[in-house]
Amino acid sequence: MNRIWLFVILVLLSGCDQHVWNDPYPARERGANIMYSSFEERPKHLDPAQSYSSNETEIISQIYEPPLQYHYLKRPYILIPQTLTAMPDVTYLDAAGHVLPHDAAPGSIAQSMYELHIRPGIYYQPHPAFARDMHEQLRYAHLSADDLAHIRDWQDFKQLGTRELTASDYVYQIKRLASPQVNSPILGLMADYIVGLKDYSDMLAVQARLLPDNAYLDLTRYPLAGAEVVDRYTYRIKLNGKYPQFLYWLAMPFFAPIPPEVDRFYHQPGMAERNFTLDWHPVGTGPYQLAVNNPNRQMILTRNPRFHGETYPSTGEPGDAAAGLLQDAGKPLPFIDKMVFSLEKESIPYWNKFLQGYYDLSGISSDSFDQAVQINAQGEPQLTDAMRQQGMALVTAVTASNRYMGFNMQDSVVGGLSERARKLRQAISIAVDYEEFISIFANGRGIPAQGPIPPGIFGYDGSAAGFNPVVYHLVNGRVERRPISDAQQLLAEAGYPDGRDARTGAPLVLYFDTAATGPDAKSRLDWMVKQFAKLNIQLVVRSTDYNRFQDKMRRGNAQIFEWGWNADYPDPENFLFLLYGPNRKVGQNGENAANYQNPQFDALFDQMKYLDNTPERLAIIKQMVIIVRDDSPWIFGFFPKAFSLRQAWVAPAKPNVIANNTLKYRKIDPALRQQLRDRWNRPVLWPLLAVLGLVMVLLLPAVRAWRKRERSVAK
Repeated sequence: MNRIWLFVILVLLSGCDQHVWNDPYPARERGANIMYSSFEERPKHLDPAQSYSSNETEIISQIYEPPLQYHYLKRPYILIPQTLTAMPDVTYLDAAGHVLPHDAAPGSIAQSMYELHIRPGIYYQPHPAFARDMHEQLRYAHLSADDLAHIRDWQDFKQLGTRELTASDYVYQIKRLASPQVNSPILGLMADYIVGLKDYSDMLAVQARLLPDNAYLDLTRYPLAGAEVVDRYTYRIKLNGKYPQFLYWLAMPFFAPIPPEVDRFYHQPGMAERNFTLDWHPVGTGPYQLAVNNPNRQMILTRNPRFHGETYPSTGEPGDAAAGLLQDAGKPLPFIDKMVFSLEKESIPYWNKFLQGYYDLSGISSDSFDQAVQINAQGEPQLTDAMRQQGMALVTAVTASNRYMGFNMQDSVVGGLSERARKLRQAISIAVDYEEFISIFANGRGIPAQGPIPPGIFGYDGSAAGFNPVVYHLVNGRVERRPISDAQQLLAEAGYPDGRDARTGAPLVLYFDTAATGPDAKSRLDWMVKQFAKLNIQLVVRSTDYNRFQDKMRRGNAQIFEWGWNADYPDPENFLFLLYGPNRKVGQNGENAANYQNPQFDALFDQMKYLDNTPERLAIIKQMVIIVRDDSPWIFGFFPKAFSLRQAWVAPAKPNVIANNTLKYRKIDPALRQQLRDRWNRPVLWPLLAVLGLVMVLLLPAVRAWRKRERSVAK
């Protein structure tokens, strides 16, 4: 008996040397140069021709390298070369092919030609698609069913290879935008610009139908007029007319390089069944590679051993040096060795682990806001004493993004441009009180939206004159939401007095589709139901996971939905194209989730997109905003303000609401992190020892009696 107690005590005391019992990570990672974050759901697309969601971009932007990127420190945001020797050379041509001056009128420009020169010496991450045998033939290009029978994981490929990035890889990716095997969400938009892309898409659709199911469509066999290779390191892109915003697209993963042999490798029979696809295993030239993709547990980025190298910027804005943002100037990137994303479906467990030091950065949910932030006498946010004592820092930024509710404009009840449907949408827009939403669910971290364009983007009007007159009005010089009586009047004019169909007397029942699930979302969804109840409209909430929600949106099966958009680039076109008819979700797989189509709005968009930021462009944008306010395909919602926390061991970083490839600039102090983790999570053993002592005291008489009885029996 004494030996058992001695063993228990020794086990407890041994824990004191390890300091921490609740560490969720392997012991070998203690003190390692690893950053920790989380994800809520598996990213659906990691293929750069398909990916268009923020949770996907967070991963692939560290792996793929489009030709351009944003300067990390300079504001306003400016583009710089990423894999190019210099910024693209742009030449304007008239209808006869003659070169025009750079200040030529947009109407005289028939084509814009972009010439891009790649830096030599850039190589892809190691991958089996590049492996070659002794005869310099691709080793895994013709795998049989017997070969694949023994391959279940990447480790089963015994040989890896690499090769140099070439211009043809960029051209191949542009062709993939038109492939029916890809279904890129930007095809509809790019078909208007890239010369011949629409015809190329139609031709590929015909060719694909001639192939067996899932067979590889070899795009290298089919030239595209609007994208051509000049030499090994040079390629050209030709656009119809003038499109100044195209440079921004060249900083997005859609225009990152894809080697044809990788695409061919993944299209071999049996690969998709093993999740060997670009959607699961991206292949790039960037600073990181996806080493682990287990969506039920973790996704892990590790250094790309063949990364060509890059250095931290040496210049920024005034104040950057004082903020500590230039102390690493000229040092090689990336700083972090590994990035671990762990599955966290609920915000509270994530927050608790962040407070314990097991996550390095954190947003601030409504549940945790009061614990983290307090508003001072000047109305400015600041950290609470508890957060300051842990050495945390508060980072704030007005995001170039929006959050809105949308109406499916193809729906028979809420959709269409009839006066009845328009007044129904206007009534609901007044009833859903986003000022209250921001106060309750965002802790004041937002600006009520008066239109689709957020602050910081050309065309945004934050003045008192810039309010939406459909939803707001002036009261004693102040902008206020219209009273619910105005909404009730519009509802009656739409044919639903007091929330009932004037013809049948049946109650109006509408359906709200959302990807919000779980206890965190319940109170918000209950609030939404109450907003519609102000008009006696019955709202039925249909929640599902994000991937199923995306499928429902793509098929047009939603009636009312909630959505948001983070700017791809700092230009109003990137928000107004969300309402451009040819970019609709249904049928075109575009980003117009409401499937809104107004010929007048579309015609103005076609004028606006070719213009630089001039008074002429601003006047057109104002007309477009007036139209979309009146049609109300969206309840405009709000523009979020981002609040986040970083731990004491995370180096200062500059908020960047446009660029996504910023992991390479992140830096941590692993030794300080381990020191603070040990301090914050040191096990408190005295209660266990006290309970153990009490148990021993209580058991001692029984043990003595038992031993006495054993001795008497022995005698």
